[in-house]
Amino acid sequence: MSTKHLRTGAALLCLAAMSTLVSCGSSGDSAGGKTTVDYWLWDDKQLPAYQDCAAAFQKANPDITVKITQTAWAQYWQNLTTQLTTGDAPDVWTDQASYYPQFATSNQLLDLQPLVDRDKVDLSAYQSGLAETWVKDGKRYGLPKDWDTMALVYNTGQLGKQGVDAAQLDDLTWNADDGGTLEKTIAKATIDSKGRNGLDPAFDKNHVKTYGFLPEWADGSQGQNGWGDLAASNGFTYLDKNPWGTKYKYDDPKLAETLAWFKRIIDKGYAPRFDQQSTVANSQLLIAGKGAIMVTGSWNISTFTDAKLKQKFAFAPLPTGPVGRKSAVNGLSDAIWAGTPHKEEAWKWVKFLASPACQNLVAKRAVVFPALKSATDKALAAHKAQGNDVHVFTEAVADRSTTFQLPVTEHGTEIGPIVQDAIQSVILGRAQPQSALKSANDKVNALFK
Repeated sequence: MSTKHLRTGAALLCLAAMSTLVSCGSSGDSAGGKTTVDYWLWDDKQLPAYQDCAAAFQKANPDITVKITQTAWAQYWQNLTTQLTTGDAPDVWTDQASYYPQFATSNQLLDLQPLVDRDKVDLSAYQSGLAETWVKDGKRYGLPKDWDTMALVYNTGQLGKQGVDAAQLDDLTWNADDGGTLEKTIAKATIDSKGRNGLDPAFDKNHVKTYGFLPEWADGSQGQNGWGDLAASNGFTYLDKNPWGTKYKYDDPKLAETLAWFKRIIDKGYAPRFDQQSTVANSQLLIAGKGAIMVTGSWNISTFTDAKLKQKFAFAPLPTGPVGRKSAVNGLSDAIWAGTPHKEEAWKWVKFLASPACQNLVAKRAVVFPALKSATDKALAAHKAQGNDVHVFTEAVADRSTTFQLPVTEHGTEIGPIVQDAIQSVILGRAQPQSALKSANDKVNALFK
């Protein structure tokens, strides 16, 4: 970034930043002749790992200082958009597949392919499919930093009391008609105020103490945290091709069937009504005993393995649907601002972030799975050393027949609220699935005309 005064948005970010490696002065060239590379990220849980990387990088590159700025998800994107508009963006930032197409289209991202070719970066070292996500029209707009897959997380004690053990959860089935063994397990795990579960004829759905399942409805157009995974296992595909498709398929009956099933388990009292949903995150409700099972991503592992938790949680594979078991697979990248005055220094940092030297440090923290296959193995070993069984996440990424890529297209940030509003209207009972989804799909596809 330039040495001019940082604007209000960045200043607010600095107030939220943590660590001795996070500085809040203006960026650019410092007094000692060093170059400062501004680096932004949103996840506070990952911040310590990247502080480790910054320390190692600065030791190897004493002429470069890395200034890390961390803030929460929503404000992160607001401030990044503002900074790009005013021409004072960070040199490097953590990018996400829903957002990066708009930055690439507006020529805000540096094409890394010439640098990758020049420095012979081995793209085959990353987990399959991750490197390709960040390519459009032959230009590369980021290097992979991590990946995530999805699984069920459950309260072992609560399910154990209802006679459900881990072996049963490892082989659940699901379909949109009767819900398969997943619905039976959810019903068993749902407890009313008098201790009766959802299979008891006397179960009182109007006075539920513990819900068997906690769905996520603030999930944009992708449904990564629940409906998207089950819809994919029902045969739903998002669009004509991925990445860079131009025709979405939210009017697919397979998605409507999936949402209708969710609505039925809500009506049965097995999941909370959306209009009475708590403002507390599902993960915290699960920890508080208000729910028994939910879908979670690998980035949330540490939330449920914290040694300070009074209750024990474990992970199980997503259920097998009519076309098989399906988990969304996603990943982040590190991108360079096209307007950076420190291209070579920013590239050094991004190349380091994508290298074993950094990703092995990230692996040791056991918070996320790094993009490199070798570092993934180290992260799994770190989890095992802590006594955490997280193999369901790594098995999913190893068998790509069980995963699907989340949509990467133009208009991602516009599509999100259109589809989310339609899905929420269905779950609230204000609209029928097929009609609501067709209307939303027409609006989405009109964006590409």
